[in-house]
Amino acid sequence: MDKPYSPGLEGIIAGESSICEVDEETGNMTYWGYDLEELAERASFEEVIYLLLKGDLPNRQQLDVFSNELCKNRTIPTSLFDLYKTFPYKTDPMDILRTYVSIVGIHDPETCDTSPEGLKRKALRLTAQIPTMIASIYRLRGGMTIFEPKAGVSHVENFFAMLTGNLPDPLVEKAMNVSLILYAEHEFNASTFSARVTASTLSDFYSAMTSSIGTLKGSLHGGANERVMEMLLQIGEESKAEKWIRNALAKKQRIPGFGHRVYKNGDARSRVIERYCKALGEKTGQTKWYNMSKTIERVVKEEKGFFPNLDFYSASTYYMVGLPIPLYTPIFVMSRVVGWAAHIIEQQSNNRLIRPRSVYIGPSSKPFVSLEQR
Repeated sequence: MDKPYSPGLEGIIAGESSICEVDEETGNMTYWGYDLEELAERASFEEVIYLLLKGDLPNRQQLDVFSNELCKNRTIPTSLFDLYKTFPYKTDPMDILRTYVSIVGIHDPETCDTSPEGLKRKALRLTAQIPTMIASIYRLRGGMTIFEPKAGVSHVENFFAMLTGNLPDPLVEKAMNVSLILYAEHEFNASTFSARVTASTLSDFYSAMTSSIGTLKGSLHGGANERVMEMLLQIGEESKAEKWIRNALAKKQRIPGFGHRVYKNGDARSRVIERYCKALGEKTGQTKWYNMSKTIERVVKEEKGFFPNLDFYSASTYYMVGLPIPLYTPIFVMSRVVGWAAHIIEQQSNNRLIRPRSVYIGPSSKPFVSLEQR
């Protein structure tokens, strides 16, 4: 089979999409033609959910109706809490979340509805439910009382209220709103491609979602911001950062939060979240995390020419707003669920089964030997 092969499908065009455009040279992105940095700074996450699912930004009336629907769909089946009690204590939160999404699909009477409007309704419900799932996992693991979803507040405010019992202050809410928008969509990344492959078989919405969550759990896709924060905690002090990172590079250790398969000159999303990392450090008196990160960025650029990606400054941003490190990847799901949904809808609206070929490199012409003679 004399056809070109690219390991990891690097550089291979696998389809067409109207949802997201990534500029390899500048690192800039658009969602349905809207500049991502402008969306992050000026829009709410609810507006971006609407945009990704429907293809354009809502007006005030549309947003109010849509936000109200999100609010009404935040509850999850109470059977999930009983199910949690059957899991081993150290079960990965991503495994629990994947299982929860699968169970919610069983409860959804529209599970088999693959119409565009049916898919959008399911996407809205699951987007509303994911924060409730994450908060309940955290609180059940800590032996704490589960808080009910809070009416009349934003997506971000509700998540913090369910997680901690308190509403976030304005800077924390803004930083998290920006983070969710930046993480919401990223073209044909691994987990989105998993969603599209599953959707292309005409399987149901929740099967495609569980495929995505399972893919995101992998250490080469999701979880980099967890590893970044673990690295920063291991370094501990600003004065140790430069020596630590130079030693790590000398040992050829992989530095989490740097480099990207697509971007050639840096990830524009990183520049956006960096501003909030700096502002939170100044407000909370935890400037060391930002300062350490800047030192690491400088050294890695000098030594390797690598740029930070979105995960790098997101790590200490999440830490300073009080989010537990094991929840960083589930919170990624809380954002990216919208992008996955948009791609499932797009895939099934103009579907062709995704079935690539492989280059065979195994043995050829092996003679069959009967069982008695082997």
